[in-house]
Amino acid sequence: MSNAIAGILLAGGSGSRFGGGKLLAKLADGTPVGLAAWRALKTSLPDPIVVVRAGDRDLAALFEAAGARVVECADAAQGMSRSLVAGIEAAGSCGGWVIALGDMPFVRSDTISAVAAAVAGGALIALPAIDGARGHPVGFASRLKPELLEISGDEGARSVVRRHADQVRVIDTRDRGILQDIDTRDDLAARR
Repeated sequence: MSNAIAGILLAGGSGSRFGGGKLLAKLADGTPVGLAAWRALKTSLPDPIVVVRAGDRDLAALFEAAGARVVECADAAQGMSRSLVAGIEAAGSCGGWVIALGDMPFVRSDTISAVAAAVAGGALIALPAIDGARGHPVGFASRLKPELLEISGDEGARSVVRRHADQVRVIDTRDRGILQDIDTRDDLAARR
């Protein structure tokens, strides 16, 4: 088993509150939301996996053109947990995972690196916080794989984090990007 930490970008949502195509929408600098999130992950972890909904060819093509390893999730409509499971399964044997969200393009790469380093250093779960508010991405050690593969719904891995609350390593940061997601067109406009 490799001790490397794998990066997984969850990009399998439908973006319904946004009106569709959220991760293709452009930030102020012209970069698509999803691509900005992937670039930060790629800067910190080699060869991160991007999980997209099966059939979302435009989004898959965007990531593939950038050189990303894309995995299609056939049951992404059942919630974020299915995309997370697809990413973990695609990652194969590794020391753990840093799970990032495609609609969070402002997370700094040094924050991602700190989460990955905490997991590589023995943390069961690691996540960043600013002024006491916890954010993303979240890192998980590989020994949580059986639990992660059992999650369901659109809550992602929150139940796993709650179950192991006393073993979460919180990394204090000044990175406001850990809390800034793009859910609606107003969110995007506010960050331009």
